[in-house]
Amino acid sequence: MSESMLSRSASPAAPADAVAGGRSRGAVALTAARVVLALFFGFSAFAKLIANETAIESFERMGWNQAAMYTIGGLEMAGAVALLIPLLAGVAAMAFCGLMAGASIVQLTLLDRVNAIMPALLIVLLVLIARERRERTADLLALVRRRA
Repeated sequence: MSESMLSRSASPAAPADAVAGGRSRGAVALTAARVVLALFFGFSAFAKLIANETAIESFERMGWNQAAMYTIGGLEMAGAVALLIPLLAGVAAMAFCGLMAGASIVQLTLLDRVNAIMPALLIVLLVLIARERRERTADLLALVRRRA
């Protein structure tokens, strides 16, 4: 290894996308996205859990009962909270991918086909969050294995 290569590796320049605290802009953006998605899913869950008229109408239109509405609302609320907890955020993002895949299928088959794109776009963002949180998810898995 040449001396110039050694000196470069010993004191690497800060990456172009680094911000204060050593986190990349991408990581900061994904943290902001987690908060925004938590709020989005939290409000959606709240509407279902308080049996908002619009939520009731949507579930009736799908032919589903209120138990399904409360179940989905509960899952959304749990996921929204989990998105805000660093150790759980990756698992929550993966779980929301499944929920959004189902939502996209429901939009395509039972509701408005045009609206199926929104859950599909959310899946892309959720996959990015899950990928960014993969080390924390591995830590969670190791913790669960130790406890079992």
